[in-house]
Amino acid sequence: HHSPCSCQKKRTISRTLAAVVVSPSSHTHTHTHPMASKEEEEDDNNKTKIQCAPSNNLNVGFPHFPTAKEMYTHLRSITKPGGGEFVVRNFVGVIEDISPDASLVETELFPRGALEYYTKKNMGWDYSQEEADMWQLAERGGAQGDYREGMQKKIANVIDCLKTEPLSKRAVIPIPFNSEGSQQVDWKDQGQNKCCRELHLYLEDGKLKCTGIVRMQNANIYVKNIHFFATLLDYVAKELGVELGEYTHWITNLCHDRTATSC
Repeated sequence: HHSPCSCQKKRTISRTLAAVVVSPSSHTHTHTHPMASKEEEEDDNNKTKIQCAPSNNLNVGFPHFPTAKEMYTHLRSITKPGGGEFVVRNFVGVIEDISPDASLVETELFPRGALEYYTKKNMGWDYSQEEADMWQLAERGGAQGDYREGMQKKIANVIDCLKTEPLSKRAVIPIPFNSEGSQQVDWKDQGQNKCCRELHLYLEDGKLKCTGIVRMQNANIYVKNIHFFATLLDYVAKELGVELGEYTHWITNLCHDRTATSC
């Protein structure tokens, strides 16, 4: 089993960093050639500079993993001894490279096709009936893991938030209660009791970073969740024109698989 990386560089407590965001029409940075036209020079000068808030991110104290694969191996190993009803509580870990390619972790339950299908579905993107017939299985999670409803509006909201106010702490993607308020909470309603509760996005070190708050994580379902989160964050980072940074994964209840009661 892979163990968490323990040696992490300490961040400077106070720092002010700037990230460059390109215009909405382009996701690539451009460099002005010595012979560039006046229009190109003006375009270069008109790029919006985003200032990141001075910060002290205490996630340096949690286990760090190079990619989602190492975290997956760790989650499986720490939940396996008890299995069944055994619960690991308040796990927090950091994934250094949360890019979609690095976050595609194939398993027997989730081959590539299944991961890509569920990510399309949760992103609110189009998918075919053939894909649904091929990959949709109860064993891969049901209504609790269906985040599709309203997701495109939620993503657009965080993009608008961080473009308009880069120092904002309000770039949040809430998952549950898509169609009704929280006063209607019902522990017996599977579809209402979403496993992921919120994704908190923020700009730090000139990069887009995120903290995910998860109520319940079955270790064998983790690979589906993390591929979706990675795809979503990569999409937002490209829309903002910034590099994608680390992801912090907070799990209140962690079990080995779906045999646990009331997951």
